Amino acid sequence: MANTNDMTIGSPVRDILKFAIPLILGYILQQMYLIIDAAIVGRWIGVDALAAVGTSSSIMFLIMGFCNGSCAGFAIPIAQAFGAKDYKKMRSYVSNAIRIAIVMAVVITFMSCIFCGRVLKIVNTPTDIFDHAYIFLFLQFLAIPFTIAYNLLSGFIRAIGNSKQPFYFLIASSFINIILDVILILILGMGVEGAGIATLISQCCASLMCWIYIKRKLQLLIPTGEETHFDNKLINILLNNGMPMGMQFSITAIGIIMLQSANNALGTTYVAAFTASMRIKYLFTCVLENIGVAMATYCGQNIGARKINRIKTGIYAAIKIMLVYFVITFIIIYPFADYMMMLFVDGSEKDVVSNAAMFMRIANYFYPALGLLTIFRYSIQGLGYSNLSMMSGVMEMIARCGVSIWIVPALKFTGVCYGDPVAWIMADMFLIPAFIWLYGHIKRKQHQCVS
Repeated sequence: MANTNDMTIGSPVRDILKFAIPLILGYILQQMYLIIDAAIVGRWIGVDALAAVGTSSSIMFLIMGFCNGSCAGFAIPIAQAFGAKDYKKMRSYVSNAIRIAIVMAVVITFMSCIFCGRVLKIVNTPTDIFDHAYIFLFLQFLAIPFTIAYNLLSGFIRAIGNSKQPFYFLIASSFINIILDVILILILGMGVEGAGIATLISQCCASLMCWIYIKRKLQLLIPTGEETHFDNKLINILLNNGMPMGMQFSITAIGIIMLQSANNALGTTYVAAFTASMRIKYLFTCVLENIGVAMATYCGQNIGARKINRIKTGIYAAIKIMLVYFVITFIIIYPFADYMMMLFVDGSEKDVVSNAAMFMRIANYFYPALGLLTIFRYSIQGLGYSNLSMMSGVMEMIARCGVSIWIVPALKFTGVCYGDPVAWIMADMFLIPAFIWLYGHIKRKQHQCVS
């Protein structure tokens, strides 16, 4: 129990920050790796190689978003059981979640590798970068089993309130990735193949570290005896939490693919600008994302402990944290966006730099909308209503598709820049009323149970 964190007691601000900060630091480190990776590819291999790596990003979000979202959903019943102090049931959830994840890993990896080339054609990958994009994406797909393993095992660890250890594992795997990038790309000259192989090996190492830690330090999570048996009821509960979260990410990704496809059709310069800006954008938005992830565990534990009032207090605390962070990002991004983009390409690539910087600034204006989206979406998921939060993904998809079909043809890359903000606002228009209704529904149910 020393390696757990009970979020049903104490200050909500403290609980959220204590959980979120290691997550944020871990993802910032991971995004820094991606930035270094893109900088190495862009500066040492060339703009075409950078575009080849970037053109597959929306496809990876479609596949890995489903995998990662599903694994996060599987962790919700575990967090609820932990909050209720029902450790036997918690371990039964663990064993059945592993069964589901193994099937997912085999099926998704097999199907993704088979249709790799066809998907790249669907998203209008420019012919001059197609071969490099195919090699890179195929290697990313081969890493799917290890990525699923890491997200599942780290989700188990976070469900019991421990977000520090996954952070340490991300540190280690990111350094492994960077070292391999230097060896494979700069020394051995392997190009985008080297970047793909480095990612595959580092993901394998991350998942292995999680497994070793659970075996040695978190016996609380290891099923024994009857807890290892197949349980159809628990499988259904896990699927009801995991599949909607996975589908939500995939539905969102369809809109992102539509947007990237529209951007790809503008040419290699705009693909490179999109790739560079997305790398920096994720560095900043991962903080907002992980405030939301913290809220999923916070709400999961508190609904399990039947402490409904703490959920509302936690929402207000998360919004305050998010707004303070938004002010910080604005101070950094607005004056320095152009210089950030020069990390990826030479300053002489003026079109790439100026377009990427414009993308960053426009997105930054709407970070509060993204912050509200992550807080309410993950809170709803933590309460066990993943089907409801999935609808926000539908709203995002509709918004991005609309931008791709009507705004991008008219405004070109400027229209691409507004794809994310429009999607965030559309999702908020659904999520905020949905949470207000859901919170009232849960309060009424609790009152009826007490009566």
